Amino acid sequence: MYTTFDRNAQRKHRHLRIRGKIKGTTARPRISIYRSNKYIYAALIDDSCHKTLCSSSSAKLGLENPSNCAAAAEVGKDLAKKALDLKVKEVVFDRSGYLYHGQVQALAEACREAGLVF
Repeated sequence: MYTTFDRNAQRKHRHLRIRGKIKGTTARPRISIYRSNKYIYAALIDDSCHKTLCSSSSAKLGLENPSNCAAAAEVGKDLAKKALDLKVKEVVFDRSGYLYHGQVQALAEACREAGLVF
């Protein structure tokens, strides 16, 4: 018996382990990230009352190339702007099992530059 290598299954397992430690509260919501092959999505989530406060994605922004680091940075800026409009300054960053590299790093740094603290 042999198993096949499933990168997404391993990512989901890492995500479950991370979610056991990270919780978003009303005072400090969680930024959750999802990357598909074509787009990148980010959402601001309050886990205490199970609500998504705001979200942004490269699909909604209508970017020319929605799957690169520049698109991820635009998503981060847009999400940070929406969060600041909701008077949310401090957040918890949930990388959802992805490596902190490339698109995830670009999104996080853009959020920080726009004024979010994590």
